[in-house]
Amino acid sequence: MAAKPPVEEFDEHIIDTDITDEMNASFIEYAYSVIYSRAIPDARDGLKPVQRRTLYTMDDMGLRHDRGHVKSARVVGEVMGKLHPHGDSAIYDALVRLVQPWSLRVPLIDGHGNFGSQDDGPAAMRYTECRMDLAAEAMTGSIDEDTVDFRPNYDGREMEPSVLPAALPNLLVNGATGIAVGMATNIAPHNLVEVVQACKHLIDHPAADLDDLMKFIPGPDLPTGGKIVGLDGVRDAYASGNGSFRMRATARIENVTPRRKGIIVTELPYNVGPEKVIEAIKKLVESKKLQGISDLKNLSDRHKGLHLVIEVKNGFVPESLLETLYAKTPMETSFGINAVALVEGQPRTMGLKQMLEVFLDHRYEVVRRRSEFRRRKAADRLHLVEGLLIAILDIDEVIQLIRSSDSRGEARGRLIEVFDLSEAQAEFILDRTLGSLTKFSRIELEKEADDLRRTIDALDEILGNTAVLRALVGTELDAVAQQFGTPRRTVLLQSAGQSVTASAKAAPLEVADDPCWVLLSATGLLARTSDDTPLGEVGRRAKHDVIVSAVRSTARGQVGLVTAGGTVRRIDVLDVPALPPTAQAPNLQGGIPWGELVALEHAPLALMTFDDDVPGLALGTRQGIVKRVRPEQLNRDEWEIISLADGDAVVGAVPLATGEESLAFITSDANLLHFSASLVRPQGRSGGGVAGVKLAPGATVVSFGTVADPSSAFVVSVAGSADALPGTQTGTAKVTPFEVYPSKGRATGGVRVQRLLKGEDALILGWVGDGTPVACARSGSAVELPEPTDKRDASGVPVAQPVHAVASPAGSLAGTR
Repeated sequence: MAAKPPVEEFDEHIIDTDITDEMNASFIEYAYSVIYSRAIPDARDGLKPVQRRTLYTMDDMGLRHDRGHVKSARVVGEVMGKLHPHGDSAIYDALVRLVQPWSLRVPLIDGHGNFGSQDDGPAAMRYTECRMDLAAEAMTGSIDEDTVDFRPNYDGREMEPSVLPAALPNLLVNGATGIAVGMATNIAPHNLVEVVQACKHLIDHPAADLDDLMKFIPGPDLPTGGKIVGLDGVRDAYASGNGSFRMRATARIENVTPRRKGIIVTELPYNVGPEKVIEAIKKLVESKKLQGISDLKNLSDRHKGLHLVIEVKNGFVPESLLETLYAKTPMETSFGINAVALVEGQPRTMGLKQMLEVFLDHRYEVVRRRSEFRRRKAADRLHLVEGLLIAILDIDEVIQLIRSSDSRGEARGRLIEVFDLSEAQAEFILDRTLGSLTKFSRIELEKEADDLRRTIDALDEILGNTAVLRALVGTELDAVAQQFGTPRRTVLLQSAGQSVTASAKAAPLEVADDPCWVLLSATGLLARTSDDTPLGEVGRRAKHDVIVSAVRSTARGQVGLVTAGGTVRRIDVLDVPALPPTAQAPNLQGGIPWGELVALEHAPLALMTFDDDVPGLALGTRQGIVKRVRPEQLNRDEWEIISLADGDAVVGAVPLATGEESLAFITSDANLLHFSASLVRPQGRSGGGVAGVKLAPGATVVSFGTVADPSSAFVVSVAGSADALPGTQTGTAKVTPFEVYPSKGRATGGVRVQRLLKGEDALILGWVGDGTPVACARSGSAVELPEPTDKRDASGVPVAQPVHAVASPAGSLAGTR
């Protein structure tokens, strides 16, 4: 039996460490790692490291929007193996969030398969597929042009970007949420078009204050829509980086059966799923803390979206029940903004202006570095082309020199010596074939050299002129807004006191049938005066938003909503919330969106009354048709008042006071025609109208209105590009007294209303009406119009922000876009 080998002895090397010191050091190191490498986004691209690594890896794999989807597991494996030293579940969770349209305002990854819902998680990564969305390509665009710094990955074998070029203001647009050690971040999503407008304003006016920026960004725009109630907390968050606001579901009350009313919920607060609401309601009903609900159905699907139907028992007031649901269920919840992000590697709490400034500074740096890279490449290419041109001029001598050389090195040296070339030029000439040294090649090379010189001059202008650099950043932001911008989804309400619940506790018999005005605003809010306040006074008090239509009625009467589809939808005035009678009501945000009262296929343009004492309604269509129709109320909720041709739509509907007003059309090719309403014979509701204005080929009507007193009436026109996304271009505006335009006969072409400038090809908005015009942006904030001019054919004046609607303080019909 073999003897056992002797046991090798080792010297012990034990270091005594105080456990308190070890815990402090380890915890601080862990906290740093969580803050900088996991939970807090970078303020420049708005991404956490795992999100940035996922997008960069997909870009490196070539998973563009026009390529096929690949398994999510493949992407997760690449990210985990090369860049992110954490578990696959964390990477997949981050990838899933970048897909979900209810989580991000502008999703960055195009998913194929089950990526979950607001209540349920996604399928496993082996079952789902993904690829980059166009927006993700905008985030990683020009990353290979030395626009950002790269750093080693966790094991030093790969390189990863420290930040993405980020042509999209992602931090504000998609928001962020994360919990680190000792700090957390929670930033609400915003509307891309509004953020771009604010960025452009900050580019032109670096000293702009918060009030200036909030004209463009009045509040968050949540992916799930809904309403934000109370804007004071939003302003606090924009000022200091900390604040909170309440989110409320969008709901309307309608008949779900012939004898029973119900509450229809179509939008829920951000991060609240329908199953959570259903569970909360069921618990309240079972515990008898909530009465009045007979049934609850979830009819949501991918075609009509969220659709919860809450049936109300007979004898219960639906408005009061809805108020209770807001108070006791997640149908109303709060969102706390804590805008923490990494700035120069340090976590900071930032207000709105600081977040915009950090993003713009990043874009300035990206564009500058990209321009330097492109200039170097153009200069290097020009250097080679110039050397080749020298060789072509003496091609026979070049060929003889190369043939007489014993080696490539000797030929290179003799080329450098004889023709005074650089080593790079000599190598480039030696690499060329004889077929590329023809006369035609010389012409092509001279053209290429000229193009390269122009490119270098343009890049030198960008690098040498800060104003040109900033203007280029603004232009690129415009392109991003046009490509990815969408209309606002979330309605902003100043307070809950004047929303749909204002009359929740008042039964119809408890409301006196007092005279009132029913109002429709440019942002789609409906309201009524609580007394017989003069309409002009109401218009002057509407400092936020403008009144585009108003009719007289009584509190228990009915009015009609005239839609672009040529229909009228009857509504009860009692269902419209009342504004306070005092002058302390500074805006129409006490109203409610029309969508909460009725479901319409087309947006309402104006209000109409069913009073037999008025001359009726004048309608103008996109194809130049005009019609007068008498008020008529049928025994149904909705009916047609004009027969429209295919592709036609109503662009203006104006109640007539005397029947002798002037009717006016403004066309997209900048013409105005007006004539007396007496030239149009009233028709029945099924009539198709008569020719109103003669249109040039390709032209359409952009506005239709009426004028009662030509001496006090004005014309407003805004010119721009017809192909631009609405809300992204400011355009040029012009205000002219109505009297300078001569009257012409019906069905003629009219006269010029505005001269178009270079880059403008159409009128994008028009308005004709009595009184001094007022304008507002899509957010409802006021837009200052230029001073009136008597020149009919003058060009417009640039306005500060895109005009969404124009009206008179008395609430006559406005043109909107």
